[in-house]
This record gives sequence, C-alpha cells and structure tokens, in this order.
Amino acid sequence: MQNTRFEEILSDIQTMDIPEEGKQAFISSLLRLKEETVNLMITGATGCGKSSTINALFGEEVAKVGQSPSPETMNITKYELPNLTIWDTPGLGDGVNMDQQHARNIVKKLNERDAKGNLLIDLVLVILDGSSRDLGTSYELINKVIIPNLGQNKQNRILVAINQADMAMKGRYWNKEENKPEPQLEAFLEEKVENVRQRIKEGTGVDITPIYYSAGFKEFGEDQKPYNLSKLLSFLVKYTPTEKRLAYITNRNEDVIVWKSNDDKGNYDEDTINSIWETLKETAVDVAKAAIVKYGPKILKKGLKWITKLF
Repeated sequence: MQNTRFEEILSDIQTMDIPEEGKQAFISSLLRLKEETVNLMITGATGCGKSSTINALFGEEVAKVGQSPSPETMNITKYELPNLTIWDTPGLGDGVNMDQQHARNIVKKLNERDAKGNLLIDLVLVILDGSSRDLGTSYELINKVIIPNLGQNKQNRILVAINQADMAMKGRYWNKEENKPEPQLEAFLEEKVENVRQRIKEGTGVDITPIYYSAGFKEFGEDQKPYNLSKLLSFLVKYTPTEKRLAYITNRNEDVIVWKSNDDKGNYDEDTINSIWETLKETAVDVAKAAIVKYGPKILKKGLKWITKLF
C-alpha cells in the first residue's frame, strides 16, 4: 500500500459520520493490516497467460508479457508490490529436464517458512490455458507438485483458474461486442470447469472450485478487455488469510474498464467488499470489535468512501 493512499484512507475515516470509538476501531485495524504481506505464487504451463493475468490484476507495468515462443522466465521471479509479493514461476511444458528443475524449485518455495515459522506462500494460483484441450502438463503440476506440498488446509490454499476463456472453442461463440461468451461457449466452459474439478479430485482427493476468465491482451493494435477479472479477484481475496486480504485491494489495477465484464452468477465486487469487511472486523483489537460491529451497518449503508473509490 502506498503511503499516500494509506494516508488518504485514514483521512477518509476521520471524516466519517460515526462516533469516535468507531473511527478508532477502523484505524487500529488498518494499522495492523498495513504490516501484513501476502505471498502469492502464480504458476501454470507455458503460454497460459501468467504475465497477462498479473498485469490485468495489478497494472501493466508489473510483469512483462512474453512475446516469443521461448520461456519468458527461467527462474521464479519475485515481484514486490506494497504488502503483496508475487512469485511468478516458469511455465512447465518446455522439456522433461527443464520441467523437473522448475518443479523442484516450486516445491522448495512451497516448503519455505517465514520468520514466524509459517509456510511463506499464502495461496497458489494455478492458471490453465482455456484454448488447449491437452491439460496433461497442468494436471501433473497440480496433482503431483502443488497439492502434495501445500501442507494443511490444502483446498483453501490453491485456486485453479482457466484463462483465455474466449478461445476455448477456437474463438467461436464469443460475443466481442458485449465481451462475453454466448450460451454455447458458456456451457462448454462450465463443462470444462467440472472436468477439471473431477480430474483434480480423482488425482488428489482435494475438492476445489475452478473458475474461468480472460486476462485480455493488447496485440497488433487490438485491445481486448478482460472477462471475469472481478470474479478472479474475489476468489483470490476469499482464499487468502483474513488478515492479509487488504493487500489485493490497495494494489488493484486502477483501470476501471478491466473490471466491467463478468458473468451473471454473482456480484463479485460485493463479495470482495464483504471479505474486506470481515477482515476489518476480525483483525481489530478486542476493545474495538464491538464498535465495528455496532457501526458497521451504518457505514455500509452510506458507503465507505475509500472502498467505493476502488470499485
């Protein structure tokens, strides 16, 4: 979180029309949250769109998008944002020897501990290529590398997301004007989600909930808007430890256009806001929790200024 943005948030809270104890409750909670850092690992097969996803979520300057057939990242790359560290792993699928080396590096990072003795990586986002019918490399990565090394609470430490949803049927049935799938493509994507879920459950015993999206791209002058990016963000926030969730919101891409196109299966911005609300309540010091619970509905009804700015 940039200091200027954090100061703006504190200033906004001071102007809220609630009793002083409520203001102090939020400020105390935010000061504690400012010290928490999310460690997010992003992995997947070569060409799945890891860099495009990072750029779409957090801004174009974060990760360089690969433009050639050769792997963009040969080793795990670390991107440090305020309160958010992204570990971008090399894509698998470039040869047995390279894949084995990459897998060993991933396992090593997954077993790394922080200064408190906890596993360093909070959440693993595994990206699948929605345009490919051959996901064998991805299943090898998920079933044999990622999940066996997640420690306890495995199903809440991994999110599987199918990128390039627009190309799942070779570009057919994608409504470019409305930037969303037609019913035929939507049904195909839902079936793909279920197939992925079943393959992972059969291979590991872990039951997860995959989602599909499109990170969008800029190529040859064509600008495609992302799809279901708000859903992806809401799931990232949901699966991240409560006390660390705010880091995503304060680093969120400021281009409001990228958050516009989503399926109609949920209100993902509201889900994200509710998750942040739970964070504020749960991380507040004990003496402030009662104030947050008491004045929370009033604040939500009026709209918390610094949250609504971001959505």
